[in-house]
Amino acid sequence: MLNRYETVFIKTPVLSEEQAKETVTKVRDFLKEEGAKIVHEENWGLRKLAYPIQKKTTGYYHLFEFEAEGETINKLEVQYKRDERILRFLTMKMDKHAITYSEKKRAKAQETASVA
Repeated sequence: MLNRYETVFIKTPVLSEEQAKETVTKVRDFLKEEGAKIVHEENWGLRKLAYPIQKKTTGYYHLFEFEAEGETINKLEVQYKRDERILRFLTMKMDKHAITYSEKKRAKAQETASVA
């Protein structure tokens, strides 16, 4: 059975735009290879970190929401740990309330975008 997950990772701020895109593509391709269905993706851009990580105070945040089997998560997190361009990551299994909230938030964002 497929579960819905949300993963956010922080890329190091010293990457060129091309390297940053390459990192995201690598994660996206990995998820697809593992048979995950990507539901939503957001680039949150450069943000200040709550505390310095590897002497860096900012990082590029990126979010993926996807459906996959449980064992995919362990493999994904190994990929994150192997990639020196990724400072931190967090993967969370979404319950029905989180899924509903996420879908409502996206629908509201689309409404706002279509009105503007």
